[in-house]
Amino acid sequence: MRLNYRIVIFALAIIFGVFFSMPSLLQTQNGKKITLGLDLQGGLHMLLGVKTKQATASRIKSITASIKHFSDKNDILVDDLVFNEITINFTLLDSDDTKQMKEFFDAMDGLNISINLESFTLSLTQEERIKTEKEAISQAIETIRNRLDQFGLAEPVVARQGEEKILVQLAGIKTQEEEQRARELISRAAKLELMAVDEDRAARVYTMSDSDAREYGDVILEDAKNPDIKYLVREIPILDGGMLIDANMGFDQNNRPLINFKLNAEGAEIFGDFTGKSVGKRLAVVLDGKVYSDPVINERIGGGSGQISGNYSVVEAKDLAIALRSGALLAPIYLMEKRSVGPSLGADSIRASMIALAGGFILVIIFMVIYYRMAGLIANIALIANLFIILAVMSLFGATLTLPGMAGIVLTVGMAVDANVIISERIRELVYEGKSMHKAIEDGYANAMRAILDANITTLIAAVVLYAYGTGAIKGFAITISIGILASMLTAILGTHGIYQMLEQKIQKSKNNRLWFGIKG
Repeated sequence: MRLNYRIVIFALAIIFGVFFSMPSLLQTQNGKKITLGLDLQGGLHMLLGVKTKQATASRIKSITASIKHFSDKNDILVDDLVFNEITINFTLLDSDDTKQMKEFFDAMDGLNISINLESFTLSLTQEERIKTEKEAISQAIETIRNRLDQFGLAEPVVARQGEEKILVQLAGIKTQEEEQRARELISRAAKLELMAVDEDRAARVYTMSDSDAREYGDVILEDAKNPDIKYLVREIPILDGGMLIDANMGFDQNNRPLINFKLNAEGAEIFGDFTGKSVGKRLAVVLDGKVYSDPVINERIGGGSGQISGNYSVVEAKDLAIALRSGALLAPIYLMEKRSVGPSLGADSIRASMIALAGGFILVIIFMVIYYRMAGLIANIALIANLFIILAVMSLFGATLTLPGMAGIVLTVGMAVDANVIISERIRELVYEGKSMHKAIEDGYANAMRAILDANITTLIAAVVLYAYGTGAIKGFAITISIGILASMLTAILGTHGIYQMLEQKIQKSKNNRLWFGIKG
């Protein structure tokens, strides 16, 4: 017996596999472990719809706020600035400002602009509306994914389904409270707006209707804590959450939770300009259409920082900060379908999968030993090493194991032993031809290499395509089978070759080809 570099690498691979797979197999407290998917540990499956038409209305409102800030900053007198879900209308009181206003709009893409003397009418182009609606879905997917990542769920599945639907799968959601919290975090618009209180008419808010308020360019909003309290605020916001760059939970002087937020440079400038001109007036902090506070502005507020206070619990404040930090949804989402997968169903799936894996594994081991004798035993050693390496790599990357992923492991067992069958058959053929044991082993591996590489590389390409274009469990299957292919090439080609080289002299001396390769006669 003699050592060689192949057997050393193979031994190190086995040690690596056993060491890093143990935390997952034994479910220890320490060490990186494989995460079980929705179908194995239970959780929540939801199909969400996106109200894309409302994204264009939000875009129109945002453009209106930009017009208001631009005109105020440049002392351009604007009259009757009003908007609806489709258009923006306003009139310039000084025709000399027309050129400057047109230059402002030229810097914006996707606008239809109609000018009649000093009257302007703006709307989004058809292409811009389609683009905005598509962006609303993509942004909703990214925002929901960001929120769930910060929520602490392991590898949530968030993917587009069809044109306007989003699939969300949350593994590990086991209680009604966890489900409700996750749903609220996903569906919350988290739209922050800072709006000026109409001080001239605020006292009349309880006697005004919504249509009366609109005549003055106002809107009536409820208090977040007490719906009976009303506020009359300017319909065009000073700024919105699109200028928000950070939000974190904090505590006030009475140790009550609140949210600290920070604006970008543009938002900080707008906020500073407005507060500088509005000392003594109130500013309403509005979140998702509810007024959380209406502090009086005592001085110009620079730096672009602010606070949202309310009657929060610590958990509510944390979730709200997550929602704000991950970005507001451009369009509302709604629940179309919901299914809960119980832990017991997941346990049944694991049990059935383990039976299939163990059954297939044992049958393969028995067949290899009976048919190929010692060569089959060597192949089985490689097969066991292959399983440990797959589990170790998945554990290191914190991969999510799903039912298709377990199917990938079962399939990998078959592919791994297939390589050893090809190698063993090539060696047997050469032994039959009367080649020396050294020649039979080396040529056997050389002859088998092309067939093994062709089969594994084509399967690997298919797995890469599945990962690139698949979603959720399909990706899990692709990852598992890719790791299995690479591991099998290490164990079946390099590992077993090293074992044969180490035992070559012993095999040659024994001259018992039936014992070593199952050759009859």
